Amino acid sequence: MMKIDSAIRAKILSEALPYMQTYNGKFIVVKYGGHAMVNDNLSDKFAQNIVMLHHAGMFPIVVHGGGPQIGENLKSQGVESKFHNGLRITDRETIKVVEKVLYEIINAKIVQNIKNFGGKSISLSGNKDSIIFAKKLTDILETDSNIEKIIDLGFVGEPELINPEIIINECMKGNIPVITPLGIGKDNITYNINADTAAGSIASSLDAKRLLMLTDVAGVIDENKNLINELNIDLAKKLIKKGVIQGGMIPKITTCIDAIKNGVEKAVILDGRVENAVILELFTEEGLGTLINN
Repeated sequence: MMKIDSAIRAKILSEALPYMQTYNGKFIVVKYGGHAMVNDNLSDKFAQNIVMLHHAGMFPIVVHGGGPQIGENLKSQGVESKFHNGLRITDRETIKVVEKVLYEIINAKIVQNIKNFGGKSISLSGNKDSIIFAKKLTDILETDSNIEKIIDLGFVGEPELINPEIIINECMKGNIPVITPLGIGKDNITYNINADTAAGSIASSLDAKRLLMLTDVAGVIDENKNLINELNIDLAKKLIKKGVIQGGMIPKITTCIDAIKNGVEKAVILDGRVENAVILELFTEEGLGTLINN
């Protein structure tokens, strides 16, 4: 039995070689969040996977979320979280909590995890390190009287410009950057940025080989509840119009499409609840999630 197991392991490793060669020296941006972040076993496996990418010659960059952790912290302080279209309405007090939880707690933990598995990693913040230059994000709501109402989301922003220089420099030093999705606006205002959006914009600025979006679902599901292994942009748009792609998957797909149009070779939506999801996607022929390309 041991010989069979060893043979299988050897086969997997040998099949990984061409993929390692394909990704060697390339930027791989990973959006990290959801169940994979809050489950200790999965977070350890994730850190291991990221270190493995680095040792295989790639330049992995992690952009993390932290919505549940922010919500829990606010709740403990008696502050109710309010959302509009999935975006946290962020007032002056909330943005302080968001910044503390994202950078001082979540980011620091990810960096330490990577170090625990032998990787060199560094904490970066989109605002403090002048990586994400942001503008205020507002939403428009159509009212019953056909008058458009502008919804003020507070200190919520969207990337206007990405400065990838510090990311590239840290990668060249042998570090694995872990980036907090906060942006800096005019007058040095800090904005909370959706982590998916931040990851997509950062990946585009680097002309990344891959953008990996870890989620809490298997990927994009068709009408028969089966996983769609691969999508091109045109088909993805058609599935959105047909209502096959719906809900929270729409902004993720839109982010992937925008990233591909702006320099990313391919994007993947994959299940972060699966152990070694990143390695399975990049180093096996079958992959794991839904691959999106031109």
